[in-house]
Amino acid sequence: MSKYKKPLLFSLSLLPVAVIAGISVGFYQLDVYSEEIIAEVLAEFGNTDILIVVAAVQTVGYALFFGFFGYILADKTGLWKPIQFEKRSLVVTLVISVTGGIVFSLDHWVFGSMIDGIQAVNAASLTVSGVIASVLYGGIIEEIMLRLFFMSLIAFIVWKLFFRKHGKENIPTSVSVVANIVAAFLFAAGHLPFTMGIFGTLTPLILLRCFLLNGGSGLAFGWLYRKYGIVYAILGHALFHIVGKLIWLAFI
Repeated sequence: MSKYKKPLLFSLSLLPVAVIAGISVGFYQLDVYSEEIIAEVLAEFGNTDILIVVAAVQTVGYALFFGFFGYILADKTGLWKPIQFEKRSLVVTLVISVTGGIVFSLDHWVFGSMIDGIQAVNAASLTVSGVIASVLYGGIIEEIMLRLFFMSLIAFIVWKLFFRKHGKENIPTSVSVVANIVAAFLFAAGHLPFTMGIFGTLTPLILLRCFLLNGGSGLAFGWLYRKYGIVYAILGHALFHIVGKLIWLAFI
């Protein structure tokens, strides 16, 4: 039982963040979902409060499940690294997150000029709930789900299928590289339901935008995870959103 103490404590430590993140996501969804989606929620549940409750409960469940099992998988595959801050790692993370945030902010003008609704959605994300959801849910919960759990799980599977003769300390780098690519694809695909809820359809251009922006950033966060640990992936993802939103606040 003692071997599960650390992953349990880690997952439980995420609960306060998960509650706030989930509630913020619920309010943010109400700001950006199409009238048709909101009408469906009202028709099924009678009010929109249920959307906020569901978002909060769902996020808490994600934190507990993916935090607990992600920790175990990361430890088994050598991807878990002690939570500590080092100057060089922080500088690299800062450079990646600031650069990524600047590139991501261009979405408002590049894809925004080609796809109706993007600029309105970006503007709506500058509310208090939108900012909190991006930083806490995007920066923390998504990293726990996609990097700590799924990337570690994929690495574990690839290791056991093709490199099982290698010990935990000698797992080839290619294993985590493949895991990062697959996890980044899943990260992008995971945004499709939300994207569908916003635009009501998935055109080739909308799909390109989704996989280019989310898949590209996912690769960067995955690199931070395998290189420095989950805390740097979280920090990088959170700063990525903060930089992007600061630019939007300044220019739109």
